[in-house]
Amino acid sequence: MIPTPSIDWLALSPTLAPLAGAALALLLSVTLPQGWRRGVAAFVVAVGFAVAFALAAYVYSKSPDARGIVADAARRDRLSALAQMIIAGGGLLTVGIAYSDNPKQEHVGEYFALLATAAAGMMFMVSASSLVTLFLGLEWFSISLYVLCAIDIDLETSLESGLKYLIVGSFGSAVLLFGFALVFGATGHLDLAGIGRVGAGLEDERMLVVGLAMVLTGLGFKASAAPFHMWTPDVYQGSPTPVTAFMSAATKVAALVVTLRVLNTAFPAQEELWTAAVAALAVASLAIGNLAALVQRNVKRLLAYSSVSHAGFMLIPIAAGNELGGKALLYYLIPYGAASLGAFAVVAARERELGQPVTLDNLGGMGWERPFLGFALALFAFAFIGLPPGGMFTGKLYAFSAAVDADWTWLVIVGVVATAVSVYYYLAIIRALYMRSEVELRLAVAGGSPPRDILLSAAVALSLGIVFASFVFVEPLIDLAEKAAASIPL
Repeated sequence: MIPTPSIDWLALSPTLAPLAGAALALLLSVTLPQGWRRGVAAFVVAVGFAVAFALAAYVYSKSPDARGIVADAARRDRLSALAQMIIAGGGLLTVGIAYSDNPKQEHVGEYFALLATAAAGMMFMVSASSLVTLFLGLEWFSISLYVLCAIDIDLETSLESGLKYLIVGSFGSAVLLFGFALVFGATGHLDLAGIGRVGAGLEDERMLVVGLAMVLTGLGFKASAAPFHMWTPDVYQGSPTPVTAFMSAATKVAALVVTLRVLNTAFPAQEELWTAAVAALAVASLAIGNLAALVQRNVKRLLAYSSVSHAGFMLIPIAAGNELGGKALLYYLIPYGAASLGAFAVVAARERELGQPVTLDNLGGMGWERPFLGFALALFAFAFIGLPPGGMFTGKLYAFSAAVDADWTWLVIVGVVATAVSVYYYLAIIRALYMRSEVELRLAVAGGSPPRDILLSAAVALSLGIVFASFVFVEPLIDLAEKAAASIPL
């Protein structure tokens, strides 16, 4: 008899739930009348995300010790379960944001199915313990996102963003795959733990180090870390705004959690090299992201460079290479993901109201015209700065503490300076919302009374609640992050 690998179906269930939702959404979209397709597809995919969140939470509670699933090609541990909870929560909020987007869209079933499929790929990727399954998960969600970026075929910018993301993303994947090949050639192993064992005893590390550099480059593309961020502003600006919202939150989670796992599990003997390299990437991201954001007028493009900057902040705890760093990163991802989804949701609402891209000029007066959405965007801007009562205040504090513990005090100084620079462009958003002069308001594009969008407003409210709760209930979230970070050797 041919031996079959052992499969932990419970550990795979958070990945399978959104896949089931995607399959059902596609099936119903070709059998139901046109008028039913949007509501049914959105409902089915939302249920899939809710079930995935619940299953990931259950797996987290039942996984005090890491174990292999699918013949040790993936890991069942609290790190992957927490990341899956964040991705599933982000997907659920994205369904609410996307529900009223482009009501004439013909491929609405495919839209929501691809969203669920991309999330499932990310959930699989964060549990990968082998280079093969890691690359499989990466391509799985990347291909789904390529299509989602270009799904609005009536918009030239959407097609352009999809093509740019495909070309640059394919290049990043190729670099990553070449790095994997060099690592395998140097160690003879594909599993992360085996690479770490053999890599610690190599006499000639040159091939392994080159492979490590290429792995960092490939993961840097997916994390939007400078100087590998060149696709981010154009793709964020041109893609449908709900897709941009999902990418800004979920892709960061997948890329950074995988980076944390791969570096600490597969390359512990090369820690001095990769900590310095990650610190350099953090500095480049902070500098380029903040300085480029200063001159932006398009709000989506501004938030794209803000995303590059926050990638720098989240690379700081990875560069620290200690337990506090792992805990800081996992905590930071929660309020950051919620704030990103909420901010892009408000931008989506303004786009639907005006029928054109949102800029700092036509954002003028929204704080008075749409009090809740304007107030929410202002608070998200304060949260991005790192000011209370947003959870990123605590996230930055923990990230800087991890850097200090690792004797990276100069990196903390760079982070503080970058935060000071970011105040200018985040306050520009708040100024546009509330402090425009009468002359400027006359020049702004007037929008009529937009249709009520209950689901989008609910998504914004939930995002606000998560941002606030992550500041108020720090201890429970830190405890979750600490137990998840304990799943890998730090």
